[in-house]
Amino acid sequence: MASSAARALPSWLIMLMAAACGLSVANLYYAQPLAGPISRALGMAPAATGLVVTLTQVGYGLGLLLLVPLGDLIENRRLIFWTALAAAAALVVASFAPTAPLFLIAALMIGVFGVAAQMLVPVAAHLASDEARGRVVGEVMSGLLAGILLSRPAASLIADHLGWRAVFQIAAGLTVAMALVLRRFLPQRQPQADHTYLSLLASMSELFRGTPILRRRAAYQTFMFAAFSLFWTVVPLWLAGPTYGFNQTQIALFALAGATGALIAPVAGRIADRGWTRPASGAAFVAAALCFVLCWVGRHHALWALVGAGLLLDLGVQASQVLGQRAIYSLGAAERSRLNSLYVSIFFVGGATGSGAGAAIYAWGGWVAASGLGLGFCVVALLIYTTEFFGPAVAPTAASVSA
Repeated sequence: MASSAARALPSWLIMLMAAACGLSVANLYYAQPLAGPISRALGMAPAATGLVVTLTQVGYGLGLLLLVPLGDLIENRRLIFWTALAAAAALVVASFAPTAPLFLIAALMIGVFGVAAQMLVPVAAHLASDEARGRVVGEVMSGLLAGILLSRPAASLIADHLGWRAVFQIAAGLTVAMALVLRRFLPQRQPQADHTYLSLLASMSELFRGTPILRRRAAYQTFMFAAFSLFWTVVPLWLAGPTYGFNQTQIALFALAGATGALIAPVAGRIADRGWTRPASGAAFVAAALCFVLCWVGRHHALWALVGAGLLLDLGVQASQVLGQRAIYSLGAAERSRLNSLYVSIFFVGGATGSGAGAAIYAWGGWVAASGLGLGFCVVALLIYTTEFFGPAVAPTAASVSA
């Protein structure tokens, strides 16, 4: 039976947090399909084009480690509001930047302040009851994944009609609107903290060493997110090549089809609430591995196989992430922001590695080689998963869950 806390969390608020997560995280990905036009417009050398994306990723990593832990120290609504406004300011600077150095500085700041989504997810976990926490986290995370998957096609479509600068201007306006709505409707949450910022950061290494569930789930998601980033980095290159000959609009529509994978997040959360984390995790890893089997089929004119591959991968990666967050959020309210910071920052390294390695191996060995590497990432996750059957469960039991 749901508690009064669960009943007090209305569906519209969950949807608001999901939408806010999607808008926040989308800011990190708008530049990915636009790196070429941006670099040409700003006179960047071809070798420096990758910095358009890389600096945003570096900034996001810094924000995860330095800003997200503040959720355990500072009143959360105020923290999220000012972080979102700072992101909007960086987007405005990027949209009007007349030179490459100024744009790259703005790109770094977009990443640093693009972590509002990772501040929101622990708030959602705090507002939910123990019985409904997985469902609520899953529904909020569905918005985050939708933001990741929809941002690239949206950027391509807007840039085709209005230019790349309009993408950042529209994103800035949406981010300001999101910040104002959250300031009005998001409940306040004041952490019960008795430490300083520096001691807060110092405690994260102890949390990592003393939390086996965090280490295990972060290892899973590192390889899963590496596979995810590899696929979505390489598949546009493959679709634009001679086998399919897609233009940017067609590639955007393909990405829209993959975005339906976000629908698995609430289901994964409900599965975790029922205590089925272990079998569901195995199923998620198998689904992701099957994606790259379909990729092998899609090496010829088999678009259905590529669409199916994208769906399976998104389902597997999203389910794994929600199951992992449900597990670590059950460890206690006082450390949730730091636990989330560690969890996401660790697997984010996997994502960056998958993206870079995928592009490199695609240039060297083509689609089949890149698909093989993606399959390898999934197999490693599966191999780590098999060790669960010789140790403790993935998640604590209901009796051990703290509020």
